[in-house]
Amino acid sequence: MGITINRVGLISTILQMLLLTAVILLVSYFAIKSKPTIGPILIILSVLTLLPLLFLKIPVAVLRGDIIFGMIDNGILALFALSGAEFFGILGAVVGGLVGNAITDGLAGIFEGYEWQRIKKLKIKDGRTALTVAIGKLSGCLLGAGVILTIAWSI
Repeated sequence: MGITINRVGLISTILQMLLLTAVILLVSYFAIKSKPTIGPILIILSVLTLLPLLFLKIPVAVLRGDIIFGMIDNGILALFALSGAEFFGILGAVVGGLVGNAITDGLAGIFEGYEWQRIKKLKIKDGRTALTVAIGKLSGCLLGAGVILTIAWSI
């Protein structure tokens, strides 16, 4: 009664995430020079990261908990990093980001856990896989950071 892992699915997931990572890094590299547009660009990237799941016909509702996790995680983390940078420079941004990440992982985990329990209780067909969890969190993180940066650079 052992657990079997679909190694082909894992390798495929890793390759897809590496491809998404390369696209995100490339776009971010060119967009970072334009402070006011980086937030909206991250928001657009968050939507684009969901495209692979459309091809797999996976409902976005399955990703809700992971997207909420990412939004809270990186949204609040961005606030900590921006505050740290404002008050203490680069080291403040790094420490603010690290401390913010620890705190937001815990907070975001509450909402992700709640969504997971809701899905189970409502007996919604669970389509969570390594790929859906990874893409959901990636999309939510980009969205949360994009919203905060858009607000920060608009003020």
